[in-house]
Amino acid sequence: MFKEEEDFKYAMPVHFGGGKFDPDAKIIQKAIGLAISYETDKDLLENFIPEGFELLKPQIDVAFNKFTEINWMYGGQYNLINVSAPVRFHGKKDDLDGDYTLVVWENRTAPILGGREETGIPKIFADIEDLHILKPYYATNASYEGNTFLNMDFEATDVIEGDDLELLKSEFKTMNTLGWRYIPKVGAPGADLSQFVLYPQGLELEKAQIGQGDLKWTELTPMQNPVQSHIINSLAALPNKKIIQSVLIEGRAILRAMASRVIE
Repeated sequence: MFKEEEDFKYAMPVHFGGGKFDPDAKIIQKAIGLAISYETDKDLLENFIPEGFELLKPQIDVAFNKFTEINWMYGGQYNLINVSAPVRFHGKKDDLDGDYTLVVWENRTAPILGGREETGIPKIFADIEDLHILKPYYATNASYEGNTFLNMDFEATDVIEGDDLELLKSEFKTMNTLGWRYIPKVGAPGADLSQFVLYPQGLELEKAQIGQGDLKWTELTPMQNPVQSHIINSLAALPNKKIIQSVLIEGRAILRAMASRVIE
């Protein structure tokens, strides 16, 4: 009969086996990203920030990333759209600043499953275009079954160099990504597991350009997107008061999933 090994890590289906847990394992991947931050309404945004967190700024950070040469996917690749807000977690044991992940869309199943089950990052599926590039113009979009719900556009204006690049490198070097790992009960309301998770990660930044960016959320009906329209429409309802920063970055992302931990 199948038996679990005490020092192994498994994912469903468990009975086909797993791998030995390595606390030092790192996910390493090349990254090209477009990050646009904008100011929104504080009270409206706080509707999506759980108790225990403090919203530090009425700001939404939307980041497109294309990851390639991924070690654990044996050279595979995928795209994502990450939506987060800057927060401080006030717990009984932990008190730390980070980026609370509101939602992540990805266009591959494998990273979605691992990210949800192991690190509590709320990942869901979408079709996400590679960057369309006609320098200095860049654009991408996300859609579900043919219905586009997000457009991101960017015009590069200046290369970031010197001290400014060094400052940006330091900002991206270590990032506290925070998620809510939630496993609902079987056949009953509520959760079997509900915990906040710190997922440490960073980017070894190589190149960066600043420019003029913009994005557009498009509301969808349940007929167009039956399981995500309430998420998309909630984000679309948050006002875009002004764009705070738009940057195009290239580098190497290092994700320390095995160093993730529950925060309390």
